[in-house]
Amino acid sequence: MLTSDSSDHDLARDLAASAGRRLMDLRADASRSGDDLRKAGDRSAHEYLAGELARRRPGDVVLSEEGKDDPARLAATRVWIVDPLDGTREFGEIGRTDWAVHVALWERGELTAGAVALPAQDLVLSTADYQGRPTSSATENSAEISPVALPAGLRILVSRSRPPAFVQQLVADTGAELVPMGSAGAKAAAVIRGEYDAYIHAGGQYEWDSAAPVAVARAAGLHASRIDGSALAYNQADVSIPDILISPAWLAPGLLSAIAIAAAEAASLLAQHRPSISSDPEPKP
Repeated sequence: MLTSDSSDHDLARDLAASAGRRLMDLRADASRSGDDLRKAGDRSAHEYLAGELARRRPGDVVLSEEGKDDPARLAATRVWIVDPLDGTREFGEIGRTDWAVHVALWERGELTAGAVALPAQDLVLSTADYQGRPTSSATENSAEISPVALPAGLRILVSRSRPPAFVQQLVADTGAELVPMGSAGAKAAAVIRGEYDAYIHAGGQYEWDSAAPVAVARAAGLHASRIDGSALAYNQADVSIPDILISPAWLAPGLLSAIAIAAAEAASLLAQHRPSISSDPEPKP
């Protein structure tokens, strides 16, 4: 039951869970499948979340993947960043559980509350779970890149469809195992729960893809940053976020170092194999 005096932590959790239940009901409708199911899921979850936030937090602004961007958010002090259905592709594949609902709150430069619901796994992770613990800031989560040795057997989550170009070099350098998975929220949740060691992405994302996962990861004491170690920034004019690393804090320095080395090696190999193009437009005799 949602009440007007719910804390932001509780509200994020309850909205994500409620939207997830609606999506599960929609998915159970045998008359829908494929793209029709995906579009209905995106629309239904967005309308529910936008409506409830307008009712429960009328003074706040909402940035949603499925909604029109409101420029007022750039001057606002409270902005809800939501992905009504993260992993739309997986949602439309019957039997897959790696899709999510993201609800996060940004206040004055920081993510302050958030929830990731994994409806098909009957699971919700939220900052409400960690109230009372000190929450690390973006600066505190930024790790220095240093040559720290990584343990053997790391299991790193990457996108099913767009794994970073350098990850094969990372595997060659570290011996890590890559595990493809849908939904950024599902991948982040698996790291937060300790099922996998890290989540690395460099294929381009948007703020709604990572805001809630990052809020929960930081509340749980994990590291979350860009893959060069710089801080993640939200409620920006440009909502794209090119890359991300989520991992236990103790692993972050070694991972950041290994990523930098692997990316440089991969770029060098690509340059060596790129065919040279003559600047002379005329064919030689």
